[in-house]
Amino acid sequence: MPRHRVIAILAGLAAVLLAGGLIFKAGVFKSAPPPAAVGGPFSLVDQDGRPTTEAALKGQWNAVFFGFTYCPDVCPGTLQALAAASDQLGPKAKDLKIVMISVDPGRDTPAQMKTYLSGDYLPRNTLGLTGTPEQAAAAAKAYRVYAKKVGDGPDYSMDHSTAVYLVDPKGRFDRVIAYNLPPEEIARQIKDAMAGR
Repeated sequence: MPRHRVIAILAGLAAVLLAGGLIFKAGVFKSAPPPAAVGGPFSLVDQDGRPTTEAALKGQWNAVFFGFTYCPDVCPGTLQALAAASDQLGPKAKDLKIVMISVDPGRDTPAQMKTYLSGDYLPRNTLGLTGTPEQAAAAAKAYRVYAKKVGDGPDYSMDHSTAVYLVDPKGRFDRVIAYNLPPEEIARQIKDAMAGR
């Protein structure tokens, strides 16, 4: 086969592979990473009432959790597990921020979030976010979080997703940490993510 024909075939094959989302790296074809289906822009306020966007998730790893301050079990349990996992990270704990985003902005004012997140068991850099119902709903939608009001009157509850979303220092979704894992396993998964595994 003529050399120019071989070159044309190889060039055509390369174009097809690149168009199909494949990249050549270190001599091996690998799929290009798909765009993250979790996360994105949001506009909320923190527990001190300061406007906060997704830019707050940049510069460190983040364990992002959606919950509410009147939650009787799942939310405090998850926060305690994240705090214990943070303790197990040792020196790497300085590179992790716990972020709680409210699914109940009607009751979770910045002051309420600040009181709720001021417990001695939580790391000092824990961030609480709330906002208007529309802002909270937009943040939940960006993270594919389910949230629904249950009941009427002042003692209503919120049914909501329970997963923790690990977000890397560039503000990109890395992985889901399932609900109710022991702190040792949460810490292992965070260490793996930090190590690029």
